[in-house]
Amino acid sequence: MTERNINPGDIVRHFKRETLTEDERRSNKYLYKIIGVAEHTETKEKLMIYMALYDDFGIYARPLEMFLSEVDREKYPDIMQRYRFEKM
Repeated sequence: MTERNINPGDIVRHFKRETLTEDERRSNKYLYKIIGVAEHTETKEKLMIYMALYDDFGIYARPLEMFLSEVDREKYPDIMQRYRFEKM
């Protein structure tokens, strides 16, 4: 589905999960289930649609290019994860 092989149903983690305590990780914070890629009706921009696996299980959309991007090393120098979102 994407060049990094992220498909509907996959579980991904946001890089900020690295900053959580063990107790916070048990809550599934910063874990998401991929719903799929949508196309914006006006701009044709590709959007990743995903659902949080914590709190209110919100559904979110983010530009696909941003979703697949690498972590900003200047802003987050201590993060080990390479990409903003990675498969579990």
